Amino acid sequence: MTLENFSIMRHELLLTLAAILLLVSEIFWNPSRKKSISSFAVILFAIITAIGFLPSPAGKLFGGMYESTGVRLVMKNILNIGALLVLIQSVTWLRKEENEERISEYFILLISTLVGMNFMISSGHFLMFYLGLELATIPIAALAAFERFNNKSAEAGIKLILISSLSSGVLLYGLSMIYGTTGSLYFTEVAKNIASNNLQVLGIIFFFAGMAFKISIVPFHLWTADVYEGAPVNVTSYLSVISKGAAIFIFIIVLFSVFPALLITWQKSIYVTAILTMTIGNLFAIRQQNLKRFLAFSSISQAGYMLLGIIGGNQTGMTSVIYYILVYIFSNLGAFGVVAAISNATGKETIDEYNGLYRTNPGLSLIMTLALFSLGGIPPVAGFFGKFFLFVSAAEKGFYSLVIIAVLNTIISLYYYLLVVKAMFINKSDNPVDRFKSDFPTKIALGICVAGIFLTGFAGIIYEVIKNSSFGI
Repeated sequence: MTLENFSIMRHELLLTLAAILLLVSEIFWNPSRKKSISSFAVILFAIITAIGFLPSPAGKLFGGMYESTGVRLVMKNILNIGALLVLIQSVTWLRKEENEERISEYFILLISTLVGMNFMISSGHFLMFYLGLELATIPIAALAAFERFNNKSAEAGIKLILISSLSSGVLLYGLSMIYGTTGSLYFTEVAKNIASNNLQVLGIIFFFAGMAFKISIVPFHLWTADVYEGAPVNVTSYLSVISKGAAIFIFIIVLFSVFPALLITWQKSIYVTAILTMTIGNLFAIRQQNLKRFLAFSSISQAGYMLLGIIGGNQTGMTSVIYYILVYIFSNLGAFGVVAAISNATGKETIDEYNGLYRTNPGLSLIMTLALFSLGGIPPVAGFFGKFFLFVSAAEKGFYSLVIIAVLNTIISLYYYLLVVKAMFINKSDNPVDRFKSDFPTKIALGICVAGIFLTGFAGIIYEVIKNSSFGI
């Protein structure tokens, strides 16, 4: 391989190098200073994230199985930003006595999943796509079961690996039909040989169903709340944001570049599932008391909004989805960051336990409110602009009824987001969350989330950069 080849694959190579360095550090690090591994890992990942923004040539490797383009680099950089925030938020939890001996394992597993996601995004061949998918999925199941002595965590890991196996089987069955009718697994060759026959239509339906499990699209969402509740808070935030974002990204790439000839078929599927996902996600979120389950159904409804950008099958829709995922990262990790901080300090994770939070912890209450307002799409925060672009992209293609249903669902979501705000600011409690001071990593992570919620909304240049990079998938 030449130096240019290394540059094309720099995201994957740097992340692999980071995992190796962490593995070596586990061997040679002084056992009495194990906690400092977390700082080393965060700094190392921050450097990798910064390097990812340097100019990089586009190109193909391994006979076209691996592709690098401007928009794919943007996708990887967005995932890196989100993963960096998750790592920073995880420092406090990892330094607890019960996790101290397994700090390196956490970072290695998380980085391994990110390597798989990057290979998925850069795939130009369904075999590369599937290998990346499995590399991204298996370590996440181990992360979900990270708390060894917590039965719910073990249950979350088992459920995740079982449902992932089922979804992979469904997806592979669909790909076998595509391969059987086109004679190739290369994206470009498949796109040329799609003829809209019945077997190909059935194949894309199975492919859609397999990806719908990964994205938590209704009716393939039933695993989400249980896994989110059982997994550690920081792992839940990773599942909710980074894992979902990567699945959406590759979903866009495959639908837009491989199956444009079957546009009518997958538009119908997306139309129905978008309505179901938004509506059921929002209605079930109203019933939740546990905040991890609450945010799980919130993330399901958010996936429904993202489908509005995909359904048009055009550049505007793709740009709006990528932009919305960036906004969603800052908004959702802001909410999860507050939940993680309170859970680490007090162990409280239900909405009723947040009653009177503003009186004891006003800073965390304000950050949570800002994050929920962004998720709900209240102006002038970034979530409003993100939803606006999604709705515009769907309206441009004439899906007016779908946009109206999405707006109505946004109103429903405002109701349950405001229930949490009401608990923090209005409801009284005889036993509120004790006043506590967040540590430095938590403050840094939440500060970045707050800045991101404002800057991604007002800095129109971010949307333009994504739009300009979206000409070639």
